[in-house]
Amino acid sequence: MVTSKQGLNLVQVSGKPYEIGYRLAELARPVFADYMNQSSAWQAVRRWRGTAFAQALRDATQAHFPALLAELEGMAAALGWSAEDVFLWNCRGELIHNAPDGCTTLAAAVGDTRFIAHNEDGDPFLRERCALVEVQPAGQPGFVSFYYPGSLPGHTFAASRAGIVQAINNLRIRTPVAGVPRMILARAVLDAASLDEALHILRHTPAASGFHHTLGCAGDARLFSVEATARRCSVQPVANLSGHANHMIHPGCEAEAQIVTDSSRDRQLRVDALLPTVARSLQPAALLDVLHDRAPSGLPIYRDDPRDPDDENTLATALFDIGDAGVSMKVYRQGQCAFDTFIARAASARAGA
Repeated sequence: MVTSKQGLNLVQVSGKPYEIGYRLAELARPVFADYMNQSSAWQAVRRWRGTAFAQALRDATQAHFPALLAELEGMAAALGWSAEDVFLWNCRGELIHNAPDGCTTLAAAVGDTRFIAHNEDGDPFLRERCALVEVQPAGQPGFVSFYYPGSLPGHTFAASRAGIVQAINNLRIRTPVAGVPRMILARAVLDAASLDEALHILRHTPAASGFHHTLGCAGDARLFSVEATARRCSVQPVANLSGHANHMIHPGCEAEAQIVTDSSRDRQLRVDALLPTVARSLQPAALLDVLHDRAPSGLPIYRDDPRDPDDENTLATALFDIGDAGVSMKVYRQGQCAFDTFIARAASARAGA
């Protein structure tokens, strides 16, 4: 059950995979053409039409997550685009190394208190043009997610009725491989029935590139920072506080080539400098203060400059308070709470834990 007070639209979508994709694309239709027309990322991605590598990504998706491929085919039908082009757009992290999806995530675990807080940074064109979706696939737990028009939900921030909380950070992997695209993997995690199942998906599915996943679950005391890439899946428990921007930082990451932008480097340094002050008095407001920080020097954590060097702005900030019975989820825009909900953990998930 989801109950909420909101100033940000929540749209309910349910059914079989193709039906879900079709409905999600209906939501995207009013802005999608203008979004793509101004997107330099799409100009770069579409050059991969008809390539063997793009086909290998599609084959891997069909082999491991055919239902999610069907969602994308439903999207294509409702948008009036080819299924190939919609799939390519959802593989942008594999096809261009410097995809314009940013983000900063914090995780905190002190006693029985667990929080995940996240800045969703993306194309400034999408400011005020994204939505929240409540997705109920047939036979799956269902989830609430921030939704980019024309992209599978799950690669931003979300919480499921199984209690899973996931926040995603872009990693700019230089050498992708034939495997399951990272946006498909992130969406698949939201179908997991437990935190262990979510980790199993990331550890044992062949990944094509990489994301950083911050994971928690209602009724489970653990939090994890996961760098899941084409070369490795590094899982680090969060013992107290952690923060992650848009490049790999776990030990061993040196073996995989990546792009570290000036913004990502500055945000990581600033997060590392601010977290010790948060640890002295862990409060949700302190986490939000970090994510809204504009920094006395360097490039800021909160991004609203139209000249941002990565062409990204903060579209929303999410705060998840993870308890035993479920997850409290708040979403902020321009410092104001625009959405406030509690997602109860389903009885079937509690029984299976």
